[in-house]
Amino acid sequence: MNVDPETMRAGEPLPRCPSCGDLARPNILMFGDGSWVSERTDAALRSCESWLDEVTAPGADGPLVVVEIGAGTAVPIVRRTAESLADHLIRINPAQPEIRPGTGVPLPLGALPALTALATRLP
Repeated sequence: MNVDPETMRAGEPLPRCPSCGDLARPNILMFGDGSWVSERTDAALRSCESWLDEVTAPGADGPLVVVEIGAGTAVPIVRRTAESLADHLIRINPAQPEIRPGTGVPLPLGALPALTALATRLP
């Protein structure tokens, strides 16, 4: 995608819908967004809930570990979701790694060095 560094606006060619040819857009809900279509997000949430039910069911392989990468405090939904789901949480954030004591491991690193270090410790 071509981006004008002065205005930070995308230029042509912009992504187009393969079905209707209209300008494509990310499937995220923006404030006051009357044209957002929820079906994809609803299906993704149902799939995630089904997966969570499976991995947290009695007899599952073990506790759920969530690795949260780069979620800051400006938009706290990712942090709250990770904290509410995880039996164990690994929070990777070079600027805001804070975590409630006893709930997980804060890693004050960038994503690449943190994931590289974690990978060396996995069997």
